[in-house]
This record gives sequence, C-alpha cells and structure tokens, in this order.
Amino acid sequence: MDDRLLLLGLLRQSEMHGYQLYEFIERNLTTCTNLKKPSAYFLLSKMEAEGLVEVQETRTGNRPPRKVYRLTPEGERLFWQSLEENLAQFIPTVFVGDVGLAFLDQLPSQRALDLLQRRQAAMQMYLAKLEALPPHRGSAALLIQHQIHHVRSELAWLASLIADLQSASQSAALDEKGLKALENTRSKSNPK
Repeated sequence: MDDRLLLLGLLRQSEMHGYQLYEFIERNLTTCTNLKKPSAYFLLSKMEAEGLVEVQETRTGNRPPRKVYRLTPEGERLFWQSLEENLAQFIPTVFVGDVGLAFLDQLPSQRALDLLQRRQAAMQMYLAKLEALPPHRGSAALLIQHQIHHVRSELAWLASLIADLQSASQSAALDEKGLKALENTRSKSNPK
C-alpha cells in the first residue's frame, strides 16, 4: 500500500510519465522505498484499471509515445485515505541484517569484533552519504532526517555492543591468564 501512496502522492503534485516518476523516486526517495521500475509500471497499470489514474499518450517528435499519468478524483480520495492510515499506524521495523546477531556467540570473539567493526564502517559511510544529500523541500526533508536519526541510533547501539564485547573479551583473556597463573602456583606448591 505504501508504494501506491507514493505514486498517488507524486501524481497529486504533478502529472508525469512513468519514466519521470521512477527517476524522481530513484533520485529522491530511495530511503523510504525499494520500488523498482517494473513494479512501478505494473502498479501504474493496475491503478489505471482501478480508475485511480488516467493515462494520456503524448508524442514528441519522432520519439515513441509516452503515457502521462494523472490522478482521478477516486485516486485523490484514496490518496487522502491512505495518507491518514499511513501516518497513524506503527509498523515495526524488521532488521533483516540482524539475523547474524542471533549467532554471534558462535564466532571467536575477535572475529565477531572484526565483523561488527566492518559493519560499523559501512554504516558510517552510509550516514555520510545521507548527510551529504542536497536539502529536500517541504516535508520530503523529513524522510532524510528520519533516516539520519535512525542510522545514528544504530551506530550508537553498535558502538555499545562492540565496547561490551571488547570488555568481555578482555575479561576472558584476563581470567584465562589468571587461571593459568593459579594453576602454575598450585603446581609449584603441590609438587608431584
């Protein structure tokens, strides 16, 4: 439903042909959607069949005709309904990249730390990319702000996890040294 809301909202702002819609999404909205070009065209076709958008073919010079999409009154009604539903609902975020955390204890501690530090570096690069985006107009800027806030929160959590693992690893190393020293002391005091 969010992809429909996205297309309805963009068409509410201005009629566009499919390529313009997709280019705008690719350039400005990849932080909130994974909508691919074939899916966008399929969805536009379905929305046309449902009477949510109307299509007019235009031709410029010798180029093939282009379909220009425009919102219908029914599309406008569904836009407002979908917008209100979207803003009022909470959808828990699924962190598909976190599956490996369930098995982190299966790795040697240093390997786990190395991998998490690589993740941390990748997240820092992504954050820098987000922070370098040109300013967006109006409420579209909220999408970028939300992503930046989310990535910063993730980085803080990851830094805390790494620190905890480093501390536990150091404690384990000290415990192992202490255990060996204790064994050495015992073997010296109890000669066979």
